[in-house]
Amino acid sequence: MQNPTLFQFFHWYYPNGGQLWPEVAEKAAWLAETGITAAWLPPAYKGDSGGYSVGYDTYDLFDLGEFDQKGSRATKYGDKEGLLAAINALKSNGMGVILDVVLNHKMGADEKERVQVNRVNIDNREEISDDIIEADAWTRFIFAARNGQYSKFIWDFHCFSGVDHIENPDENGIFKIINDYTGGGWNDQVDDEFGNYDYLMGANVDFRNNAVSEELKYWARWLLEQTGCTGFRLDAVKHIPAWFYKDWIDHVQNEAEEPIYIVAEYWSHDVPTLQNYIEQVEGKTMLFDAPLQLNFHHASKQGADYNLSQIFDNTLVAADPAHAVTLVANHDTQPLQSLEAPIEPWFKPLAYALILLREQGVPIVFYPDLCGANYEDEGDDGNSYTIDMPVIPGLETLIKARQTHAWGVQTDYFDHPNCLAFSRSGTAEHPGCVVVMSNSEAGEKAIEMGDNFGHKKWHDLLGNREEIIETDEKGSAVFFCAGGSVSVWVLTE
Repeated sequence: MQNPTLFQFFHWYYPNGGQLWPEVAEKAAWLAETGITAAWLPPAYKGDSGGYSVGYDTYDLFDLGEFDQKGSRATKYGDKEGLLAAINALKSNGMGVILDVVLNHKMGADEKERVQVNRVNIDNREEISDDIIEADAWTRFIFAARNGQYSKFIWDFHCFSGVDHIENPDENGIFKIINDYTGGGWNDQVDDEFGNYDYLMGANVDFRNNAVSEELKYWARWLLEQTGCTGFRLDAVKHIPAWFYKDWIDHVQNEAEEPIYIVAEYWSHDVPTLQNYIEQVEGKTMLFDAPLQLNFHHASKQGADYNLSQIFDNTLVAADPAHAVTLVANHDTQPLQSLEAPIEPWFKPLAYALILLREQGVPIVFYPDLCGANYEDEGDDGNSYTIDMPVIPGLETLIKARQTHAWGVQTDYFDHPNCLAFSRSGTAEHPGCVVVMSNSEAGEKAIEMGDNFGHKKWHDLLGNREEIIETDEKGSAVFFCAGGSVSVWVLTE
């Protein structure tokens, strides 16, 4: 698909009460008309906190809001019928559907088991004590309410490599489970933060158990069949061995009727680390460009002191654009969340112009930026905060402009620390555009569009500048932008 544009159709504080699936169905036609080509939906299966679960505390992968488990039948977002109606609405409007895949851990076990564990140094997980502790751990998942429907697989301590809580003796920390698969310690081909970042939270799934890996392949086939989704977003892959996901993705692609779009979350700001993961999975997944998102954060905070000409330095989209999904924000970076790196509202139109109107990367739009959000939560300091995330002015126009004007050869004018520009030459069907932005005072750029654009009149699609600009006989003109703003210049005819 040319000029694909993704939409993250949720945020961390989306309201409870089963409102999301109906909203997806309601907004599907509008999103398609705006220019969205695929929607990423949150984890659709039952979490440990039931109807209040954002979805990343995975309990039962086979419960899409169908069984009375963890205090509710529906998930936070609605029941299975609502999910399928939402997916059908998206697909009926020509959009792809990307479902969230959270395989690293399980939480909310049904029963305890007597296990043997070793204590682990939290700051260096390679330091595993030789002392063996006999303890109880919540590691047995039987899903009694589902009663074997869809899958009869029972998860027990052989399926996990570690836990963060034991009883008899009662203790919190990180504990490596001793079983047939964990003798070599943690999994390899994971991030090396804390020595080895295999363990993240809950009961840590061990993919070295062949029964586990085969069950997760079966689940992927089942999910494709049940939902008809067209893509997957893979959560927390830095904690999951790359060799597992390479095999899992191969299996999914072989089983799917059409190629599946896959993007993974490897949240690292080190581009070589991201490139290493792409190499380990043989390029079978795209990755979110966390380094670019961090650059946007710094640029929005520093204002005129930030060198805009370096906005793409040390980013995945610059190093490997074919595997980069570019973003301005997501549910982890929004205010009061674990990876908080918010973008100031004044800079968001500039950031979105930089991901939506350029050739490189596949952009994703965050729900609050297009639809707005308001929520309250407690900060790390213990105080309560009210957060307002307003709709970003001009964002809908920028998304549409990606489909109508962001075509043709791209020429960059990154020759000033506070004012940059780029042009798109257009095609026979699409007329192209000129984008100018400044993080300081009003800016201008002399742009050469070529003879085909001689004596053409241009206006700012965003309405941030009111004048009409006319190119000379060679298609050249000086294009402007207001201070701390962006203008998208397009032909008036």
